[in-house]
Amino acid sequence: MPTSEPPQTPPLSEQSETQPPQTLLDLITGVLSILLLSSLSVRSFVGRWQVVRHFQRLKALSDQCTLSSFAGGKLLMQSDLDMASASLSNHLQDLDLLLRSGVLHQSNAIVLSQPGPGSDKDDLVFFVRDLFTRLQIGGIEFKKKALESLLQLLNKDEKSTAVVAKEGNVRYLISLLEVNSQPLIRDQAVLAVSILASSSEDSRKIIFEEGGLGPLLRILETGSIPLKEKAAIAVEAITADPENAWAVSAYGGVSVLIEACRSGSQPTQTHAVGALRNVASVEDIRMALGEEGAVPIVVQLLDSGTTAAQEKAANCLSILASSETTEHVLRTISSLSVTDSISRTLSSSTVFIIQLGEFIKHGNTILQQISASFLSKLSISDGNKRAISSCMGSLVKLIESPKPVGLQDAAVQAIVSLLTVRSNRKDLVRDEKSVMRLVQMLDPKNEAVSKKYPLMVLTAVLGGGRGGCRKRLVAAGANKHIQSLAEMEVAGAKKALQRLAENRLKTIFSQTWRQ
Repeated sequence: MPTSEPPQTPPLSEQSETQPPQTLLDLITGVLSILLLSSLSVRSFVGRWQVVRHFQRLKALSDQCTLSSFAGGKLLMQSDLDMASASLSNHLQDLDLLLRSGVLHQSNAIVLSQPGPGSDKDDLVFFVRDLFTRLQIGGIEFKKKALESLLQLLNKDEKSTAVVAKEGNVRYLISLLEVNSQPLIRDQAVLAVSILASSSEDSRKIIFEEGGLGPLLRILETGSIPLKEKAAIAVEAITADPENAWAVSAYGGVSVLIEACRSGSQPTQTHAVGALRNVASVEDIRMALGEEGAVPIVVQLLDSGTTAAQEKAANCLSILASSETTEHVLRTISSLSVTDSISRTLSSSTVFIIQLGEFIKHGNTILQQISASFLSKLSISDGNKRAISSCMGSLVKLIESPKPVGLQDAAVQAIVSLLTVRSNRKDLVRDEKSVMRLVQMLDPKNEAVSKKYPLMVLTAVLGGGRGGCRKRLVAAGANKHIQSLAEMEVAGAKKALQRLAENRLKTIFSQTWRQ
C-alpha cells in the first residue's frame, strides 16, 4: 500500500477562521517560540530579524530574574531591563497606532495605491491615515516611500491637501524637520510642510498650531539652499496671519529673516522679505527691525531683488515708515534711494507714495519735510499723483513756514510735481482755504514769505491753460497782486502774469469761435 502523506497544517490565516481564540493564541505562541530560536542563526536580512531577536533577549532576561538570589551585576541588569522596557514601550505604541488607525480592519491594508480621480472622500481619508501610520512606525525606507506618496498626494489638488491637514498627523510630520532626522527624510518633510503651509488658511493654521514655525526658522537659518527656499515659502505663508506674526520674535526669527534677505538666494529673499512685511505690522517687531538694521537691507532689495521682492520690499518699508522710528527709517530710505533702480521701484509703489502723503497731512514738521522732499524727487505716475491729491492743502500750508530750513523748497517742489496732473490743478483751485493762503502770500505787503514760492505754485496751476482755474484765482484777488509784483520786477511774476493773460485770451477766442 502506498504510504499516506501526513496531513498538511492549514495556513495561519485559514486556521484563524476555524479555531477558537485560545487555540489560536496557543498556535501563535508556538510559532513565536520557533521563530525566536531560528532568529539566532539567520545570516541574511539580519536587520529585519532584530525585533524577533529582541523577544529572545527578553526571554533570557526573564530566565535570569526567576532565581530568588540574582548573582549577576545588578546595575547592568537594571540597565538591560530599562532598555528592554523602552523598546517594548515603542513596540506597544506602534501597535496601538496601528489599531487606532483602522488600517488593520481593511482587506487591502497591506498595499495601498493612490486614490484615483473618482475616489470618494472616505477612500482618501483612509489612504492618508494609512500613509501617516507607515510614516510613523516604519523604518527609513518605509518613511521615504510614505513621504513620496504624501508629496504626490499634496501636489494633486487642494482637496487632497485639506484632507492631509485634517486627517494626517501633522505634528509628527513637523518632528521630521529636526536636525537629527535622516537627511533625505528631512528634505521631503520640509517640502511637504511647505506645501501644506502655503496651500490654504486652514492648513497653515494647523502647521502653526502644531509648532511648525520654530523648526522652519531653524531650517531657514542653517539649512541648505533648497531647504531655505522651501522654509521661506512656509514662513511667509504662516506669518500672513497677523495672529501668527508675533511668534517670529518669540522664536528669535527676526534676525534670521533679515539675514535671509541679505544673503539668501533670490527665491529665499523674495519670501523672506514677504515675511518681514507680514511681521512688521507687530509694533515690537517693527521696532526690532529698525534696531537690527533691516531697513538698509530691505532697501537694497529694491535694487537687486526680483520684481516680486521689490514690491514686497516697498510695502515693508511703507509699514516700517509708519512706526515710532519713522524719521530714522525715512532718512535711511532717502539716503539709499539715490540709485535709479531703487528710485524707480519706490516711485511705482502706490502703498509707499500714499504713506508719504499721509505723513505730509498728519506728521510732524520733520516728517513733512522728508516726505515732501521724497515726493519732489520721485518720478511718480499720474495715477499715484491723483491718489495723494488730498495732501496738496497741507503742502500749501507748509509754504508759509520758513523753518526748518528747506521746508518751503521741498513743499513747493512737491506740489508743483503734483500739479502736472489736470485733475489735481482743478482740486487745488476748488480748495478755498488753499487759494486764499496763496493769494495772501502773493500780497506785496506780506513779507513773511518769499514771493517766488506762491508764484511757482500759481504758474503750475495755470500751466494747463484751463479758464476755470484762472477765473477762480482772479476772483480770489490773485491778479492784482501778481500785477503789482510784476511792476516791482519780482522774479517769476511776469511769467505768472503772462499765463493769466494767455488763459484769458484763449477763453475769449474760444467764446468767439463758438459764437
